[in-house]
Amino acid sequence: MFSILITGGCGFAGSALSLYFKGLYPAARIIAFDNLKRRGAELNLARLKEAGIEFVHGDIRNKEDFDGLGQVDFIIEAAAEPSVLAGLDSTPDYVVNTNLLGTINCLNYAVKQKAGIVFLSTSRIYPFALLDAVAYEEQETRYIIAKEQQIRGVSSQGITTEFPLEGAKSLYGATKLASELLITEYVEFLGLKAVVNRCGVLTGPWQMGKVDQGVIVLWMARHLWKKDLTYNGYGGMGKQVRDILHINDLCRLVEWQLKNLETVNGKVFNVGGGLSCSVSLLELTALCEKWTGNKINIRAVPENRKADVRIYITDNTAVTAATGWKPEYTTEQILQEIFEWITHHKQQLQSILN
Repeated sequence: MFSILITGGCGFAGSALSLYFKGLYPAARIIAFDNLKRRGAELNLARLKEAGIEFVHGDIRNKEDFDGLGQVDFIIEAAAEPSVLAGLDSTPDYVVNTNLLGTINCLNYAVKQKAGIVFLSTSRIYPFALLDAVAYEEQETRYIIAKEQQIRGVSSQGITTEFPLEGAKSLYGATKLASELLITEYVEFLGLKAVVNRCGVLTGPWQMGKVDQGVIVLWMARHLWKKDLTYNGYGGMGKQVRDILHINDLCRLVEWQLKNLETVNGKVFNVGGGLSCSVSLLELTALCEKWTGNKINIRAVPENRKADVRIYITDNTAVTAATGWKPEYTTEQILQEIFEWITHHKQQLQSILN
C-alpha cells in the first residue's frame, strides 16, 4: 500500500498516469489534484472516479490546497501551463505562478512528506534560436538533422542534455528550467529525492489538442471534421519535424523511476519518441488522410512564428542507458489510436476538438 499524488491529475498526462498506476496497483491510493482550468479536463472526472482514483479540486499555486491531503509517498508533478505562447499576448502571471511558484509548493510539500518526486519538464527549456541554428538537410517530406554539427549536444540522433541552455526559450520553457534548477538545490541541500524528464511532444487518446499544444490530436480532429489548417513558417511547406511519444510509453518510464528513485536521484533526462517515432507536418497530413479518408484545405503561411523550431528530435541514449527504457509505440500506432478514440467519442469531443 502506497500513495501517489499526481498534480494536474485531470489533464492529459496526469489522468493517464493516474489510471496507469491505479490499474497496476489497485490497492494504492492515487490522488488526482487539479484545478480543472483546461477545457476537457472535466471529461476525465468520470473516468478517474470509475477507476477508484481520489480527485481533489486544488491549485498548485495555493500552498493551502495541499493541506489535508495526508501522507503521500510519491509526487508526480504534471501540472503546468504548457503553451509555448503562454503570457506572450497577455499577462505572464498565470504561467509564472503555475509553472514556477506552483512547483515550489510541490517541492516544499515533498520535503515535508519525505516523498520522492518525478518532475515532468519539457524540451522547450532549450533556446529556440540555437535549436534553429542546428545544421539540417531538406528531404522530400521533411527536414533532417545533418551529421556534421558545430553545436554541442546534437547529432543525427537528436538533442541531448548537453545542448546549450543560454538564450530565450519562451516563458513556458523558462519557468520549467527555473523549476529544474530549484529541484537540483532541493536534492543537494534538503534531501529531496527527485528525477527530471524533459519531455518532447506527448500525445495519445484523451489529449484535448489545440494549436499551441497537442498538435497531433488537433491535426487528426481537423481532418475528421473537415476543418482547415495551416502550415506555419519555414516557407509554409510543412516539413518541420518533431518526435512524438505515446503517453503510455512515458507511464512505463515513470513507473521504473519511482521504483528506482535512488538510482536516478538528481538526474535529468531527455525523454521522447526519438528519431524512429518522428513525423513532419506533411507526413502527419498523409497519415490523417489515410485514417479519415478526408482531404482538407491546408494554407501555406511562409513566415516563421516567434519561438518556433524547424526540427526537434529527442536523443534517448542517456535515459535508455540508465533505465533500459525505450519507446514502444510507432507513429502509425499512435495515429491509429487517436483516430479510433475520436471516432468512438465523436459526439462527446466535438465541442472541444472541433
